Amino acid sequence: MLYGAECWPRPTKRRHIQQLSVAEMRMLRWICGHTRMDRVRNDEIRDRLGLAPIEEKLVQHRLRWFGHVQRRPPEAPVHSGIMRRNNDAKRGRGRPKLTWENAVKRDLKDWNITRELALDRAAWKAAIHVPEP
Repeated sequence: MLYGAECWPRPTKRRHIQQLSVAEMRMLRWICGHTRMDRVRNDEIRDRLGLAPIEEKLVQHRLRWFGHVQRRPPEAPVHSGIMRRNNDAKRGRGRPKLTWENAVKRDLKDWNITRELALDRAAWKAAIHVPEP
């Protein structure tokens, strides 16, 4: 379900994360042989299968891709669209759209990780790892 999630052009909204969670729980219930009528809690099913929540996995995928981008040289094509932005463009009305960079900044802040850590691949991998319960 998370195929390509690390570089989705726009970060996922709360509604999209909720839809992913619902679809995942349907699949997990089906794997365990339970229905909603059995009234088994989602946490119990997740613990039984030993899986982390899909929202944490989504953030992990996004941060893993950010680590790849950070380790590339500055002249790499991946930097032309992500790291540099045209600042003289006129902005429309309303709240600015949440960009991939802003989502990564928020994830780094939430997980208490620095951008410079991405340059050390082993340390970065250990920092963004989501342990399975």
